[in-house]
Amino acid sequence: MPLLEMRNIVKEFPGVRALDGVSFTLENGEFHALVGENGAGKSTLMKVLSGVYPEGSFDGEIFVDNVPQSFRNVRDSEAAGVAIIYQELSLVKELTVGENIFLGREPSRFGVIDSAKLYHRSATLLRELHLDIDPRTTVGSLGIGRQQLVEIAKALSQDAKILVLDEPTAALTESEVETLFDILTKLKARGVGLIYISHKLDEVFRMSDRITVLRDGKTIGTHLAKDLTRDEVIAEMVGRDVGDIFPKPEHELGIPALEIKNLTVFSVDRPDKRIVDDVSFSVRRGEVLGIAGLMGSGRTELMTAIFGAWQGKYSRIIIIDGKERTISSPLDAIDSGIAFVTEDRKRYGLILEQTIADNMTLAGLKPISGRFLTDRSREMAAVREPMRSLNIKAGTPMVITGTLSGGNQQKVVLGKWLLTKPKVLFLDEPTRGIDVGAKQEIYAEIDKLAAEGLAIVLVSSELPEVLGLSDRVLVLYRGRIAAEFTRENATAEKVMTAATGGN
Repeated sequence: MPLLEMRNIVKEFPGVRALDGVSFTLENGEFHALVGENGAGKSTLMKVLSGVYPEGSFDGEIFVDNVPQSFRNVRDSEAAGVAIIYQELSLVKELTVGENIFLGREPSRFGVIDSAKLYHRSATLLRELHLDIDPRTTVGSLGIGRQQLVEIAKALSQDAKILVLDEPTAALTESEVETLFDILTKLKARGVGLIYISHKLDEVFRMSDRITVLRDGKTIGTHLAKDLTRDEVIAEMVGRDVGDIFPKPEHELGIPALEIKNLTVFSVDRPDKRIVDDVSFSVRRGEVLGIAGLMGSGRTELMTAIFGAWQGKYSRIIIIDGKERTISSPLDAIDSGIAFVTEDRKRYGLILEQTIADNMTLAGLKPISGRFLTDRSREMAAVREPMRSLNIKAGTPMVITGTLSGGNQQKVVLGKWLLTKPKVLFLDEPTRGIDVGAKQEIYAEIDKLAAEGLAIVLVSSELPEVLGLSDRVLVLYRGRIAAEFTRENATAEKVMTAATGGN
């Protein structure tokens, strides 16, 4: 008897059947991965399970421990033993760890919150999970990885039998990932059923007992992980054999488009600490320059300071097309021909409540605006071409951006910056949190843009991405350039050696 059974789930939105007869089962103590491209229906299925989409808004049946369920809301789902941890954490950063764990369920005495009992229970739970975290610590003072672990403790405080994790390692360091997996292994041993949603197939194969693939709102198959290969999973996800995911670049390199001299960036919190220390480099027209390095090496800070968006102190000399430029703000950078696709698209790249058209024209309104008002017809015409060339899956430019899949949202961000007609394009983690099919489309677009003469600076935590796309690779270690490699002599071993301080 399965712990969880979802039978023939159908969920429709206006004009779209998001789930088309999906079935899914979960056993006690099982690690079951749910994979598929963005828009395949994974999140929708989990929102049905969590009560976000209540009974009556979908067709199908849900059973927990063979008992039929009727979830009117999230609390009903939680009462049945379901807990979900989303990629965007739901913690209140101004509250303590203990207050977050029992938020809305605080133990009380005579109508007053019993703080002693709250912190005692929190400490016991954290100890059971082998988490060395003081429950009186304010959540906002913790790193994102430890916040993720607090979220798990919060879920388990509800006596969850079923724990759903949606891209839980997207912002974690390698050591934090190991801590998370150690905790999940212990939960499996206790009989908790785990549903794991991730685009990182290495993690999926490392931990999973079974893998279920969704595509276009349908269940494509459920398999024992040990019976599958990575390529077979990808083929089921995208409906085709993807072959070599990276293009075969043939870029004709031109003159230097961007030269940076003596770039130094100081910490916002500690103004005497150098995050980037006297770095100089250049990137040529038609070149993809990859910047590799471990978390904390200064990669993002480097690009943010060049773009004029760093909140702390920095100094540098910037030369674009042979002319020195003064860039004191992002507006100066845009006017100078620099575009910047940031790593956090939802926070810095998009206004999710606005349409595709509104988002795409945010950075480049000037050329399509009238004297006093935006020319709406010119705006629509300007947006349609990048929508077509980037294969953004939306019926019209008036679709609300927040309703798109992660991959299509990322394409909107890229389209926004391409409308500014840049000379240099900064890409910071351009494929974070998107599926294999969308990644391949973005890789092809990067290759095409470089072939057309655009200078591209690429930062990625995925080493195969850096090696597969770059004409040249710089490696940062503690804010300095530790090594430089051409495409021909760059290997994963050499780059990682330099990134960890080796020769």
